[in-house]
Amino acid sequence: MEADGLGPQGFPELKNDTFLRAAWGEETDYTPVWCMRQAGRYLPEFRETRAAQDFFNTCRTPEVCCELTLQPLRRFPLDAAIIFSDILVVPQALGMEVTMVPGKGPSFPEPLREERDLERLRDPAVVASELDYVFQAITLTRQRLAGRVPLIGFAGAPWTLMTYMVEGGGSSTMAQAKSWLYQRPQASHQLLRILTDALIPYLVGQVAAGAQALQVFESHAGHLGPQLFSKFALPYLRDVAKRVKAGLQEAGLAPVPMIVFAKDGHFALEELAQAGYEVVGLDWTVAPKKARERVGKMVTLQGNLDPCALYASKEEIGRLVQEMLDDFGPQRYIANLGHGLYPDMDPEHVGAFVDAVHKHSRLLQQN
Repeated sequence: MEADGLGPQGFPELKNDTFLRAAWGEETDYTPVWCMRQAGRYLPEFRETRAAQDFFNTCRTPEVCCELTLQPLRRFPLDAAIIFSDILVVPQALGMEVTMVPGKGPSFPEPLREERDLERLRDPAVVASELDYVFQAITLTRQRLAGRVPLIGFAGAPWTLMTYMVEGGGSSTMAQAKSWLYQRPQASHQLLRILTDALIPYLVGQVAAGAQALQVFESHAGHLGPQLFSKFALPYLRDVAKRVKAGLQEAGLAPVPMIVFAKDGHFALEELAQAGYEVVGLDWTVAPKKARERVGKMVTLQGNLDPCALYASKEEIGRLVQEMLDDFGPQRYIANLGHGLYPDMDPEHVGAFVDAVHKHSRLLQQN
């Protein structure tokens, strides 16, 4: 018996484990729900907290990350929190300069242009120590959550990180990153290996710091067709899952469920379901019933309401949620959007989404 309601790592006892149970494929009384980018610019309090700060300075300030992570939970009865951070802290820790340009997004002043640029990257073994500020934010947030809901940690997947490092920012075609795959396959694999080697201690470190689940964002899966995906993305996603699990075991840490979200990766759904993750996240372009048929009963699905559905009336949101829940079915399912929340969305409509999931899933369970 642990004293004072403290869990094994000295953290407050978890009061609502619905999200974790669904992730592990255990039975739940209702469908848990959270939203990608739930700590975001759509919340006026987020804009206020972030106002004067440089984006990456914010990421490096545990106290502020904690506050931003908790803000959506004060408004909505969400079933999980996700730490406020960014996938690009990993390339930063590898020694690349990244700035966040307001209105434009991330920018790398000196992207990787040729093979020899890989020599500029730091040893992936030092990455975790460079990212101690993320671990501090996780530990602080886990304390302040006081066991309300589980805390999710995350990272970008190797291919998605590579696209930013080679393109120097966002891109509609990923032509430069893809030209690496066709013209410099060896160097591409070398870079993807470096990123994988950096991600393992980073993700294991997040769990050691208090993260209770991990999501890996393969946000740019859709730029690859099935062939390139199975060559340059999937092997590294598998490797991340396998090595993180082994790393947790080695460190004497309890296993945590892992989620893979490969946006627009519908062509690889079966492979993703067998890649070693407990949960497969879906974007809104995938029909839930078909997805369920394709992945079988072995994994939990997460998703996948079109974020733009939140522009609809609250009644319409309720109807769309009902349809989505009917299609996914009541078990082995975590409700979410099919992508992150957009900055101009109405918080009240986010609340309507969360409430509709809870209300309708309870009704589904009773019938």
